[in-house]
Amino acid sequence: MQKHFQKYLNNHFSFLKEKKVLIAISGGLDSVVLTHLCKAENLNISLAHCNFNLRDLESNEDEAFVLNLAQTLNLEVFTQHFNTTSYAQENNLSIQMAARTLRYNWFQDLTERLNFDYILTAHHADDNLETFLINLTRGTGLSGLTGIPETNGNIVRPLLKFSRERIENFAKQENIKWREDSSNASTKYLRNKLRHEIIPKLKETNPKLLQNFDNTLEHLKDASSIIESSVNSVLKQAISSAENGEVVYEISELSKLKNKKAYLVEIFKPYGFTAFNDIETLLSAQSGKQIFSETHRLIKDRTQIILTALPVQQDDKIFTITQDVKDITLQNGILFFDKVKEVKKAFNNEIFVDEETLTYPLTVRKWQDGDYFYPLGGNGKKKLSKYFKDEKLSLLDKEKCFLLCNANKVVWVINYRADERFKVTENTKKILKISFKK
Repeated sequence: MQKHFQKYLNNHFSFLKEKKVLIAISGGLDSVVLTHLCKAENLNISLAHCNFNLRDLESNEDEAFVLNLAQTLNLEVFTQHFNTTSYAQENNLSIQMAARTLRYNWFQDLTERLNFDYILTAHHADDNLETFLINLTRGTGLSGLTGIPETNGNIVRPLLKFSRERIENFAKQENIKWREDSSNASTKYLRNKLRHEIIPKLKETNPKLLQNFDNTLEHLKDASSIIESSVNSVLKQAISSAENGEVVYEISELSKLKNKKAYLVEIFKPYGFTAFNDIETLLSAQSGKQIFSETHRLIKDRTQIILTALPVQQDDKIFTITQDVKDITLQNGILFFDKVKEVKKAFNNEIFVDEETLTYPLTVRKWQDGDYFYPLGGNGKKKLSKYFKDEKLSLLDKEKCFLLCNANKVVWVINYRADERFKVTENTKKILKISFKK
């Protein structure tokens, strides 16, 4: 197996040879064999072991085994203890998902602090088949059926083409010792049930199961590549802008697609959306209609659909401005105050006011239902909600809108319109220029 691993390393992962590599090692068969294979190829490796404290004495014995292995092979080793059960409860996660999150977060932290280039994990061909079957039983799109990626960012899995049987035979031939995780024998977890009961029967039926499965994965990856190319072509036409964390899709482009729902699935699935019938309905819904995933939302805005991350929930802060303040940093930009001698042409991001009409301190706050002002050059009092509607502001634009206030009076709908009551007149003696910059 060493020769085959060497060949596969040279053909597919030659970039590892000059890099600093961290191997995720549990003490089990797969990660121990990966360590021996990489050591034999003279890769610059260190080991990282997680003690999840889930199996009492056995967890500590696994850690001791890894420490001894590192000493025997003269390798640097890092260990970390986790209270996995508490973390799972606090974050409403399964034990398996909690362990996975803790593990990968720590690995990434190590790579950043100690300048590792890659993390190696010992997933093999049988793991790949198990993951495929798990996704299949839970219901998934094509992306869930293309298997575990060999590379994913800085994570590399160089054993994916090797079966567990082959890995175990190599370990026995080379007298390599490893630890058995007793929890792997339990069939209460779906993965173990597949591993111990379902897959062995499939292999009995077809001894070439893993080989045929690998061929199937290649076909599925090719199909996935074609779909990705088609979706990207659609997105080039459908996306009219993508900036400041917002992506704007033109409904006219999405509506004319054949197999519309299939495209919507591929476009919005990466953002956690699953109610694709609702997304299709959103295309013809009234403006302001929203659909939510756990992390994002889609907003219908006239002829467009806007994708944005969910806003961070926080108290609406009120900013206080005293007379001597020259500038103040808001949540979305900076407000500047300058005394000037004359009024020049004003842009949307600046106004000129009669400073003697102001009573300090001024405040800046988010707009609220019921707010009103007297638009400069307008015909009297107007509710902000009506003003926003007339100006055709989207829901997102309204959410970002701040007001500069003098007591309970609006001085400026920042970046939009000043209030008539504070304008500069021929009797004005002190002129204040107020500007806003993002």
